[in-house]
Amino acid sequence: MKKIIFILFLLPSISHAQQSEAVPDKSKENSAKKQEALPEPSLSSNVIKTNLFSLALQNYNLTYERKIGRKLSLSVAFRYMPSITPPFKSQIQQLVNDPDFKVNDLRIGNTAFTGELRWYTGKRALKGFYIAPYFRYANFGFSLPVENPNNNNGGTTTYSPISFNGNITSLSGGLMIGVQYNLSKRLVLDFWILGGHYGKSRGILTATNINPPMTQADQDELQASLNDLNNSGPFTVEGKVLSPTSAEIKTTGPWSGIRSLSFSLGYKF
Repeated sequence: MKKIIFILFLLPSISHAQQSEAVPDKSKENSAKKQEALPEPSLSSNVIKTNLFSLALQNYNLTYERKIGRKLSLSVAFRYMPSITPPFKSQIQQLVNDPDFKVNDLRIGNTAFTGELRWYTGKRALKGFYIAPYFRYANFGFSLPVENPNNNNGGTTTYSPISFNGNITSLSGGLMIGVQYNLSKRLVLDFWILGGHYGKSRGILTATNINPPMTQADQDELQASLNDLNNSGPFTVEGKVLSPTSAEIKTTGPWSGIRSLSFSLGYKF
């Protein structure tokens, strides 16, 4: 159980046209330089994008980017994934290595908000190589039924599922590099080269309707297992048996993630 709980909290983190130049006015001196200094038309100041790789994982992303300076832009992104069985199920099952862990019954969903400031190294924003510091808030929800063997008086083994449900919220900041290409006058392709973030997280995991209800000896054994969690991994864990049919685990700890090798298709307006 100790290993199952640790892997569960770890899962979400194993877990992202050339513009024509203005025609110089030959009736004025230095008009070419003045035209270059003028801001770009509003047509090219905004981009709406979606992450193509995320769609394959049922992870839906929408990003709005707006130019705020000659080389600067600001973007806000929203990500949503419904509660689904996570990918790489066989690897997760091998990592846990426990017959009572049923990876096909595991469900994970999440929502996230990301704010990003981009500095483009070229002549103007929204095109070319960029460096982007960002901030992210994420909420991961999960549901994990774990088979619980109970020996009855007849000497046979029965299995009653214990349903663990909870959320992990995280706050983190990071840095990413990438490049954005113009595919046409209206379409852009945003390529994330490499990025990473680090921060902190807080989570609550509860088990309710444990059936059959635990005896006092069972409760003491479970409480001892929960106490052992305090000495595992980077998380600070507080576990408590609440009743013969329920238990709760609270955790705080570091949070990290990687953004890399992903493409977003965008529309300029």
